[in-house]
Amino acid sequence: MMIQKIREAERDALYDEYTEQIGDMISGIIHRYEGAAATVALTNVEAILPRSEQIPGETHHVGERVRATVFEVRKSGSRVKVILSRTRPQLVQRLFEQEIPEIIDGVIEVRAMAREPGYRSKVAVSSSDARVDCVGACVGVRGNRIKNIVDELGGERIDIVRWDDNLEILIPNALQPAEVEQVILCKMLGRAIVLVREDQLSLAIGRRGQNVRLASKLSGWDIEIMTQDELAESIDRAVNGFSQLEGMSVDLAERLVEEGFLSYDDLSVIEPDALMAMGEMTEEEVDTIVSQAEDKAMEAEAAAQDARRKKREEDRIAAIEAEHLAADIAAGRIPTAPVAGTEAEADEAIAEAEAADETHDDDISKLVNEATADGATQEAKVDEGEPTS
Repeated sequence: MMIQKIREAERDALYDEYTEQIGDMISGIIHRYEGAAATVALTNVEAILPRSEQIPGETHHVGERVRATVFEVRKSGSRVKVILSRTRPQLVQRLFEQEIPEIIDGVIEVRAMAREPGYRSKVAVSSSDARVDCVGACVGVRGNRIKNIVDELGGERIDIVRWDDNLEILIPNALQPAEVEQVILCKMLGRAIVLVREDQLSLAIGRRGQNVRLASKLSGWDIEIMTQDELAESIDRAVNGFSQLEGMSVDLAERLVEEGFLSYDDLSVIEPDALMAMGEMTEEEVDTIVSQAEDKAMEAEAAAQDARRKKREEDRIAAIEAEHLAADIAAGRIPTAPVAGTEAEADEAIAEAEAADETHDDDISKLVNEATADGATQEAKVDEGEPTS
């Protein structure tokens, strides 16, 4: 009984010790692996670094020292389980504090951070001293400071963004290196429409949307990248579509678009009180409009899903046909070059190839039929005047 109480007291002491360190960076030695999870030996306890909390693509070896943040601490019987993480933004924060003395001194402040571990992070910083360049200080002489952080994170790209309280300045900073022409803030939706030139569109969006996604997280606003022409088309489509709703006037449709409502999906989530004030409408009239918008948004989403499903099935069928065509060519059942000689000889060669392929026609038809049967859909038609969700 006495021994049990002693163990519980030791457990509680460890629990309190590491609970206070949640979010802090600590280092330990990898002791062993259990599956993909690493057991890390700390000063007085063994911690777990799960696969899900390891940076994608990184590998560590037994006996290697590793740095991570304390992510979670919980009691497990008479023991304490400490969970570590290398994927959380706090690790980048602690590395900045370690490598950049001006942060500890309070001259430079990390204002916001967005991270996709192993790939890219954006860190917004500001300086309380006009004489100190916050971005330059974080980069260091010849990039030595930021290089140390990048190396610790396995080559993860880090963008240092100059913070500004003005979103019309912060958002372009966050989207660099893309050049932004204009930022339109839609406060009712918490959305920023960012206009760029056509040649800057892909750069602003980034690979698989990564640049705009991280900029959105950093600024706290939903960012939509468009060209001037795309915005003009969206405005015309939205005004025409909204105007067709029962109880919606052209004037109100235009006012909604001015506030950034460009789709039925946007309109379906509008605050009823806001719409009542804008259109001087009753609660019943607002409910009618919102209900119609919800239905239209669902129709548009169903149409989009059907289009995506149809595209997947077309790709699937094409892949099946290509696979069988490649097999036939490899087996010599289909000639890979034009047949020389007379027209009659060419016809004869084609007939022979078709005859040799007859044994495979049933298999191809069966696979194609299965593919189309599994995902057969009808192409949805959306009126040209309606906005999409």
